[in-house]
Amino acid sequence: MDKNIRVKKYLLSAFLLILAGTVLSLFTGKYPLASALLGGEDPQAVKVFLALRLPRTCMALLGGFGLGTAGYVYQMVFHNPLASPDIIGVSSGASAGAAFGILFLSAGAFPVTAASFLGGLTAVALTLALTRLAPGTGQGTIVLAGIAVHSLAQTLLMILKLTADPERELASIEYWIMGSLNAVSLYRLPFTAVLCLFCLAGIFLLRRQVLLLSVDQEEGRMLGVAVEKIRFLVLLLATLLTAAIISLTGLISFIGLIAPHTARLLTKDNSFPTLFLGGLLGSFLLLSADLLARSVTAGELPVSIFTSLLGVPFLLYLMLKRN
Repeated sequence: MDKNIRVKKYLLSAFLLILAGTVLSLFTGKYPLASALLGGEDPQAVKVFLALRLPRTCMALLGGFGLGTAGYVYQMVFHNPLASPDIIGVSSGASAGAAFGILFLSAGAFPVTAASFLGGLTAVALTLALTRLAPGTGQGTIVLAGIAVHSLAQTLLMILKLTADPERELASIEYWIMGSLNAVSLYRLPFTAVLCLFCLAGIFLLRRQVLLLSVDQEEGRMLGVAVEKIRFLVLLLATLLTAAIISLTGLISFIGLIAPHTARLLTKDNSFPTLFLGGLLGSFLLLSADLLARSVTAGELPVSIFTSLLGVPFLLYLMLKRN
């Protein structure tokens, strides 16, 4: 089969899966919406649909797409199929920021979201500052700086957890770390959505340069790419994208690993359709995980339970795969 036709079939299949998942997501939950909306006699159903169910579904689609795209960028830049946002400390920084918001800021979801976002950005700023100060200029320097910042943020998180009230604040911190779309609403979505779309637009505009970052650094320069500047810019965009998502949803594991690598396994290349397919697979994974999180039991479970159930076997497969 022609390669382009095969890739188009994968993209079409991903769109169809997402469409089916979107319909299920909009009408799955404790409040029965299908009959109420069709009857048109229940204003509460319309309110639930517009204020809660629709924003939550949109966040699952946008968040999954963003995490899949960001994961693709990290894997291309670091030449590593296991690369993820953790590699430069954004996830751990956002976790520490969220814990700080839960403990010390006023009650409410917005302060925690803002603190998480600022925590992720602070971690990235520290990583990039350490990279600039270090004598090396390769990917290894960024990775080592990210490990240092990750360790620092994890230490701060442990200190904050030790000072938290075990019955109330500690439980909130742990639940945030496990990730959930339960807090997404019509009032909290717009800022995250605008920032995500801005970062995605930047990444797609730089798609040629992103693909060229997968080759040797000297070869990239010969092809006319300002390697250091482009690497810095695309990492910044991918990190802002990740920080914006997890500041609202909490930590969601493995999507940034599974989605882009699965797309690459299917298409067998690093082309732009692979980047787009990785985002679509991320949307489908997060949408599916959220559906399971709110339908498997009477109460709502953290999303990362289901993304981890998918991700751990895949990670073991990557570890055991010879090539």
